[in-house]
Amino acid sequence: MSTAVSQGDAPALDPKRESFAWPFTTPLYVGSALNPINSSIIATALVPIAIQLHVAVGATAVLVSSLYLASAVAQPTAGKLAEVLGPRRIFLSGIVLVLLGGLVGGLGQNLAMLTVARVLIGIGTSAAFPCAMVLIRRRAEEAGLDAPPGGVLGGLAIAGMATAAVGPPIGGLLVGAAGWRWAFLINIPVTAIAMAMAVRWLPQDPALDRADSTFRKIADRIDLTGILGFAASMTALVVFLMGLPHVEWVALVVFVVAAIPTVVWELRKTAPFFDFRELAANGALARTYLRQALTLLGVYTVMYGMTQWMEAAHGFSTVTAGLLLLPMGAVSALLSRPLARRNLVRGPLLVAAVTMVIGSGGIMLLTSHSPAIAIILVSLIFGVISAATTVGNQTALYLAAPPDRIGTASGLFRTFGYLGSITSAVIGSIVFRTGASDHGLHTLGLVLVAAGVAVLLLTVLDRRLMARKTDRGTGIPHHTDTPTNTANAATTPHKENDA
Repeated sequence: MSTAVSQGDAPALDPKRESFAWPFTTPLYVGSALNPINSSIIATALVPIAIQLHVAVGATAVLVSSLYLASAVAQPTAGKLAEVLGPRRIFLSGIVLVLLGGLVGGLGQNLAMLTVARVLIGIGTSAAFPCAMVLIRRRAEEAGLDAPPGGVLGGLAIAGMATAAVGPPIGGLLVGAAGWRWAFLINIPVTAIAMAMAVRWLPQDPALDRADSTFRKIADRIDLTGILGFAASMTALVVFLMGLPHVEWVALVVFVVAAIPTVVWELRKTAPFFDFRELAANGALARTYLRQALTLLGVYTVMYGMTQWMEAAHGFSTVTAGLLLLPMGAVSALLSRPLARRNLVRGPLLVAAVTMVIGSGGIMLLTSHSPAIAIILVSLIFGVISAATTVGNQTALYLAAPPDRIGTASGLFRTFGYLGSITSAVIGSIVFRTGASDHGLHTLGLVLVAAGVAVLLLTVLDRRLMARKTDRGTGIPHHTDTPTNTANAATTPHKENDA
């Protein structure tokens, strides 16, 4: 245990209070909330956009998929750039892109311009979370702490997941009161505030060495070839997934053609963008990614699949359907901070796994004649899942990721979450291909039960996670699968090699 923890309570409290005061954390929370809110706020604007631009409602789905795709690629890229060029620089660059996206979307006259706006917003909002994790990791190490105060990661958990559930209600109010363009324009005042706070309160990045600031040097340090290969592979994979059940053979071929040489390149690279060897050796990190993807598959299925069912099969209006899911976001936000206060991992992950199985079973009991209170109860269960999984996995990520790669690892953490959300959309389109019905909803529930069982197995069969001996006051196992070295030993004493 570090000196800051092993000494008396008074010395340990001072660096926490001073290093993680609200001026430091507030811009990180605001920035991290932009991506989940933008990912869901567009939902209520799709029909008005289609009507005004004279396009099919189905064509506006590109506004959803484009942001998901841009975010899935940009999250780890932004993390890598933050590690190399500085988190504050990348954070501010992302804010500028979101501001530009809001302007382009707000003034857009056709679907192409709106798609460009969503891509800009997706790339820009992707910078905040990995940059926040890099800044928090550095601040904790400067304060001599093994991990930041739990409330810090809890705040990120609320900003990163719970806020997604309030997107549809906010979108409904904005679109209803001021028109669909405000689903884009709302980013302008918010980013202006975020930028002012970041410029004023976030610590300056170290000056860049001129010799290391050339394009060739930077491209080599961030592994630009690996990033481009990853982007091509991920784009093809997402296009393939979103085309199901129809098989997009071209996308599948592009994925294979792009992925194979990228893997070969990354395995040969000394400091790769996507470190396959590290991920294979770091079982704790790999399991964290898988748990996050599978659990968010369930959360996003409820947010979007159940919304579609409520409107088509149950007859609720768009506003009513959004309001029925609002308690889910409220519960997630309320539970995230107390769960994160002690940097707990094992307890929240067990709760998330068990409640996912229970909540998924509850979906199978709903029918188009079920009272609204039954739907709210099921959504509340998934609110608990959202809070517990985000807190548990986010803290597990912080502990399992190598300190010098926390930005890239945090971006990949979000990428796996996006794969879960994209898969939920694919499954929803398959089971509801002939229309949203009770039978389709029950099929969704069955799929989620299977996913919940998989999450439960990934948790209870994890010998490191379930180890009885834990760090004092955190519930975090002393041993993880993360390799360590002498340089990191002072700041991550709980990490040891496998025996």
